[in-house]
Formats: sequence, structure tokens, C-alpha cells
Amino acid sequence: MEQNILTHQQIQHKIERIAYQIYEANVTEKEIIVAGIVGGGLNFAKKIITVLKKITPAEITLCKVMMDKSNPLESGVSTSLPEEDYKNKSVVLVDDVLNSGTTLIYGVHHFLKTPLKQLKTAVLVNRNHKKYPVKADFKGISLSTSLQEHVNVLFEPKKNRVFLD
Repeated sequence: MEQNILTHQQIQHKIERIAYQIYEANVTEKEIIVAGIVGGGLNFAKKIITVLKKITPAEITLCKVMMDKSNPLESGVSTSLPEEDYKNKSVVLVDDVLNSGTTLIYGVHHFLKTPLKQLKTAVLVNRNHKKYPVKADFKGISLSTSLQEHVNVLFEPKKNRVFLD
């Protein structure tokens, strides 16, 4: 049975709040790299970028982060931007749900191989079942759920929603 967690309007509010928090953390930056993990993270990153472009004079650059989420160690992590494009810049790594932390920690590890000005993380839903010492700097909502429950995030035009299975 589905249990609704966030409605479309609530998600829009969270996106705006996170965008403002990102701007505040990068107020002096001329460019902000928003790196979305392919899947829900990339969709969430694009929504954050839409708001950031309205509120900050900084150049906002989208970076796609690709990995096999079920086995990131084997697949490795790659990005749509070459390393030189984010070297010594401020990067925000974005995913939709922080479950065990596996996807986020491998994404963070990838970016830490390059000197950066700053690396922050943003998630829409932060679950409290982390396997790794990774945290979300910007989060829409924190949920204490059982391991059996599954958080679903759907990004559809005017029908965004988060629900539990």
C-alpha cells in the first residue's frame, strides 16, 4: 500500500528552499557545478538549476554523473564534464534519495580525486539507514523508515510526488 510523503507543491517548495541554500553557500562564486546522479538525481538537479538560474548571477553548469548504482565499485563513476571543467570550482552533488549512502559516497569519492573549492551534497529525501559516513548538506525531508519500506520519487510534469511502498 502506498503512503504519500510529499505532494507536487511540497516538492516545489523543497526545491526552492534547497536552491536558496545552495546559493547562500556559494554567494561569492562565479560558477556553480550542479552534478546530478543519472536517474532521479539528475531530474532533481535540473529542477534545482531552474530555480538557481532565477536567483543567482553565477553561471550554473549541469554535470551528469554516471555509475551502476547496484555496483558502483565495479562500474566506476564518470561525468559528462571533463575534470578540468570542475577543477577548483564549487560542486553540489545531487541525488533524489539518500538510502544507504552507497551512491552518494562513490559520487563524492569521484569528485575528491580532483582539487575542488567546495563539495556539498543535496538530496530530496534523506533516509536514516546509512552504511557509509556520508551526509546530505541540503535535504528536503528526513525520514525514519524501516528497511522493508521503499521510498519512490516520481518527477512528472505537474505531478511530482514522493511515496512509500
